[in-house]
Amino acid sequence: MAVPTFCRHNRLIQNCTICSREQNLALRPIVSGGTSTHERTVSRRADAERSGRADSDRSGSQGARAAPRAARQPSTRSSAKDLRVRRLSRGADDGFRSSLAPGLRSSEDAERLAQEVAFAAQRLNVIGTAPEGLWSSLADSSGDREERSWLAFLIAYIGPNDSADPFAAIDAVRTSWASGESPNWEAVQAGPRGAFEPERCDAAVAAYRGWARRAGSQAAAFTGESAWTPERRFERVYERLALPGMTRDARFELLVLLGRTAVYELRAGKLMLSGENEVTWAAKRLFGIGDPLLLERRAADLAAACQAPLEALDLALHNWGSGSRTGGAVPTETEPDPDALARAQDALGLH
Repeated sequence: MAVPTFCRHNRLIQNCTICSREQNLALRPIVSGGTSTHERTVSRRADAERSGRADSDRSGSQGARAAPRAARQPSTRSSAKDLRVRRLSRGADDGFRSSLAPGLRSSEDAERLAQEVAFAAQRLNVIGTAPEGLWSSLADSSGDREERSWLAFLIAYIGPNDSADPFAAIDAVRTSWASGESPNWEAVQAGPRGAFEPERCDAAVAAYRGWARRAGSQAAAFTGESAWTPERRFERVYERLALPGMTRDARFELLVLLGRTAVYELRAGKLMLSGENEVTWAAKRLFGIGDPLLLERRAADLAAACQAPLEALDLALHNWGSGSRTGGAVPTETEPDPDALARAQDALGLH
């Protein structure tokens, strides 16, 4: 008697669309089981009841059609405007395979991923070693820590754009933490990865100020326990920043900025992949699985193989998944470091 074989997705290998394709196995046909006598009896009774209701409904159908449209109950069916369609750009399957990215079938997609990883790693290097614009204010250790923390929140919440002056819109509306005032939201131009929403901005700021007030200060809220490692601190503060109006991207970017500019000791040990966002969608597509623990493990393996910071995969996956690049305050046409690009290409087996 043959022993059933299970794949890495905990399915029978013949039933797994991913592993059966990788091992050239034919998918097991789906065969429905027979219907029991009891099930047939229940089904006949249900059919009879529906038939009786249909007969009674026909008698009143003429009156229902004559009733004014306004008097009828509104439909609970979702409207078409709530439907979101995402069109994915995929390269042709040319036989490409990589254990680091089981979901990839195209060397074109793999090359684009390597480009985005190298670009995102270079952006992090700029933030940490040669910050420009509002980033330089964050990195100024002589500045007030509360004001630097507040500025980082505004940058992450509003988001820089991809113009020649990516921080201009944020700088034009920024306020000080000490003043207690909110920015002039009417003049805000949100960046592509910002969390700003006109109808929720006041609630978001109020929630953030309340979060800091409960801890005693922003510094206390971002520091948490002094014994925490930078990775532990990043994870715990990220969880506590689950405030109204704060998206996954804004929370992650806020902590990356504060860590890279040395405002606090913060370093990502996970990508915090969950929810409905481009980074998580791209990770599921790239790694060929939806389990959060496996997603995080495979993301860490990919970053290590590329010799890139794990934080770099945040922007890299967003750009790769969306099919277009946003620079996050770095010019989108910036050429990535050749060595970083070569390392990513080697890791994916493109050389």
